[in-house]
Amino acid sequence: MTPSTTVTISVNGVQRQLEVEPRTLLADALRRGAGLTGTHLGCEHGVCGACTVLLDGEPVRACLVFAVQAEGRSVETVESLAAPDGTLNSLQQRFQNHHGLQCGFCTPGILMTLTGLFREQPHPDEGEIREHLQGHICRCTGYQQMVDAAVEESNASLEEAR
Repeated sequence: MTPSTTVTISVNGVQRQLEVEPRTLLADALRRGAGLTGTHLGCEHGVCGACTVLLDGEPVRACLVFAVQAEGRSVETVESLAAPDGTLNSLQQRFQNHHGLQCGFCTPGILMTLTGLFREQPHPDEGEIREHLQGHICRCTGYQQMVDAAVEESNASLEEAR
């Protein structure tokens, strides 16, 4: 039996102590230990992007990070995007408006990647958006609807800045 350890991680702004084995992946700790099932596991090799979360504000593949590596750090999952009452944030709403979700399996990781992008660069152009999405695999949408939603978000934030 592998010994377990306790890790303390700020998850979506709440300090959590999770009991994990040293080999437990961050994605599994979030899903099983924290009950946050929005982080999806697809390929479990870091290729598909479905498990993307923000670790200290940077997009990472949660299937490639051990939970113990997140000790004392901040993790944001897709559950952090909507308001407590369930109201979608503007990017989520644009995804819905543009039908950029389809089956929704890849959507949480894509939303987290784009959230990281918009924080780093509030007004990316279409090329920059596509570049950031290239690390995600979606078999349903063909990406155009996602790009349209992200471009609209970028344009809206540019208008607000003026």
